[in-house]
Amino acid sequence: MDNGFVDPGGNVKNGRVPSGGTMPAGRELPVLDLEPGRPAPVRERADAARNRMRVLKAAEQLFATRDARHVTMDEIAKAAGVGRATLYRRYPDTASIATALLDEHERQVQGHILNGPPPLGPGASPADRLAAFYVAMIDLLERHLHLVLGAETGSARFGTGAYRFWRTHVRMLLTEAGVPDPEGKADAVLAPLAPEVYQFQRQTLGLSQARVTESLVWNAHRLAGGEAPPEP
Repeated sequence: MDNGFVDPGGNVKNGRVPSGGTMPAGRELPVLDLEPGRPAPVRERADAARNRMRVLKAAEQLFATRDARHVTMDEIAKAAGVGRATLYRRYPDTASIATALLDEHERQVQGHILNGPPPLGPGASPADRLAAFYVAMIDLLERHLHLVLGAETGSARFGTGAYRFWRTHVRMLLTEAGVPDPEGKADAVLAPLAPEVYQFQRQTLGLSQARVTESLVWNAHRLAGGEAPPEP
């Protein structure tokens, strides 16, 4: 495994990205509990676990072929070879299935933020950490946009444990950087990471992943007081 979102060759420094715009795959980290205090999960029966994996595999394949918001529960049940009752017993809607698929990817980023190497992890300046956060999140959107669109669009985005984690992290970085009113600015900092925004930039405007990332890195340094890279 590599060192998270840090390029061993030094190409990703102070939140900057190489011209390709993508980051190395992150190392695996312990799963984080997004909702402290919730009961420990009950051990799954073997047949229930098999059905869950069939549902998740079928759903991810369907979500990858078209907008997850247009996939129906009936289509997922048919593709997974399970009954509607079996499907609804675990997942009330397609958004909950997309959330289950996305959850592990988001938890890996959260693990890097808490315990990984700088600049994404502790030990770098607020500006560099905010820039690295943008790099990591754009990489997540690039690889899993179909899942994020199914799980975190519109008002549903703000109710997720992941959004609360991102917001807390950003607010703390803004506070550390001495930015006025970090509470009021936290959501504005996160707004460019809405999946609909990224979909519009990539698919409608035709912007590259690197171009979107470089713009956000520049904004991060300007906002949090770091040395901004040349304007993209």
